[in-house]
Amino acid sequence: AFAQASRESEAAFGDGAIYLERFLARVRHIEVQVLGDGRGNSLQMDERDCTIQRRHQKLVEESPSPVVDATLRARLLDVSGRLTRGIAYEGAGTVEFIFDEATGEFFFIEMNTRIQVEHPVTEMRTGLDLVEAQFKIAQGHPLPSLDENTMPGGHAIEFRINAEDWLRGFVPSPGRLDEWQPPRGPGVRFDSAVDQGHSITPYYDSMIGKLIIHGRDREEALARARVALSDFRCEGVASTIGFHRILVDDEDFLANRVYTRWAETVLPEPSG
Repeated sequence: AFAQASRESEAAFGDGAIYLERFLARVRHIEVQVLGDGRGNSLQMDERDCTIQRRHQKLVEESPSPVVDATLRARLLDVSGRLTRGIAYEGAGTVEFIFDEATGEFFFIEMNTRIQVEHPVTEMRTGLDLVEAQFKIAQGHPLPSLDENTMPGGHAIEFRINAEDWLRGFVPSPGRLDEWQPPRGPGVRFDSAVDQGHSITPYYDSMIGKLIIHGRDREEALARARVALSDFRCEGVASTIGFHRILVDDEDFLANRVYTRWAETVLPEPSG
């Protein structure tokens, strides 16, 4: 295979050199939220675990990661901070890694130089408004500070609500939202720009909302998530709500045995 690829490269580009990447069969996706002031200063916040994905796009994000210990966290934050300061980065960004639990190694993927969908997870734990922080940085204000004595801490989980039929491989499900009643309750935040009667078109991203849950620890966050997902009413289009309802009780998810391809290869079966 190597020789064949080299020959194809030689024929196509006049260069038979081949770049090899290490294959990692089962990895987790870990990322660190950063803020930079453009003058070589940075603020790193605890990691987010974005391992539950489909088609290389995230479905669930939580912080802190249930598999990252204090030593690994310190290393991730250190590397992310050095990168942010080294390029005099300005604004909000995310440094992304893959993590091999089997070896304890992590590898840099990329830096997303923008605010991300999952930023509310970090907001729920730090008490910071990251969008506001971006504006203040752009205006020349210093970076915000984190006070462990006053910030909420705890555990936060975000569930992406997509207009997709997860029982058919997460295919898009455009249509009209005949019923749309997001949940409410302690530790529940819901971000969305749609309402009942809204038409979901096939032309844009399928995400129609973000359900963010906060608790004192992962167990409380998951308990609140179960109630919130059970209360969520969405009719007219297929959605990922059913997937999330099953996920929060799945043994692999609860025992941290998931990896980036898990949702596509070991998809939980619907009950009943």
